[in-house]
Amino acid sequence: MSNKEKWIEMAQDACKNAHVPYSNFPVGACLVTEDDQVFTGVNIENASFGLTNCAERTAIFKAVSEGYKNFKHIVIVGDTDQPISPCGACRQVMIEFCKPAMPVTLVAKDGSTLDMTLGELLPYSFTEDQL
Repeated sequence: MSNKEKWIEMAQDACKNAHVPYSNFPVGACLVTEDDQVFTGVNIENASFGLTNCAERTAIFKAVSEGYKNFKHIVIVGDTDQPISPCGACRQVMIEFCKPAMPVTLVAKDGSTLDMTLGELLPYSFTEDQL
């Protein structure tokens, strides 16, 4: 099994822990640091919908809170017919902490994947360079 296959499996396993009582739409993520530490995340819904946190941001926030800020890959899985598409907020958080060349693997419920870079996922992004 390749590393990417392991990371997909980890994101799928994490997805089982999603707290989605309102949408019933679980999402899981697996974020890999440059030194091969792995952080998983799930979406966590709240009755006040604006306070919901997505799987990608959960994984990134967990990693950053543990002192990691250099990432090499993220896998995102969802209960979608096509490979899942991250929301705009998650794309912006990813570009804050990840390089545009970082690989992103998007996974559908049937296991089909779409691989791209973060820069392809969020072209012409807003970064600290604009501040």
